[in-house]
Amino acid sequence: MSQDSDEDAVLNNYNIQVTVSTQYIEAESNPEASRFVFAYTIKIENKGDIAAKLISRHWIITDANNRIQEVKGKGVIGEQPYLRPGESFEYTSGTMMETPVGSMQGTYQMVADDEHHFDAIIDPFTLALPRMLN
Repeated sequence: MSQDSDEDAVLNNYNIQVTVSTQYIEAESNPEASRFVFAYTIKIENKGDIAAKLISRHWIITDANNRIQEVKGKGVIGEQPYLRPGESFEYTSGTMMETPVGSMQGTYQMVADDEHHFDAIIDPFTLALPRMLN
């Protein structure tokens, strides 16, 4: 088996897709006090060939002043979802920043049924007031 085939097999076995949608929460925000609250809904899909459990998370949140917050913890919203191939898990959470624009990115630490540990990448996404960015 070639190196490429080995890498393809690993990608097929351990393939967690993460999609994100965001929303500004005006009712909980206070721009005069530099408080901007955002909700984000995450959908985690197991596109791989083996079941896996989300063990922990690591977020990097960066505001427009380049202030970075790191958030690490067990599971998500108090859960450690177990996803069989083809299954998905969706949740909504939130964050607060001191600027009206920022970004988030991170990883979910996963363990597959074969005890292989891997990271599911959460690509950078923007948090911004509506109509703030074109």
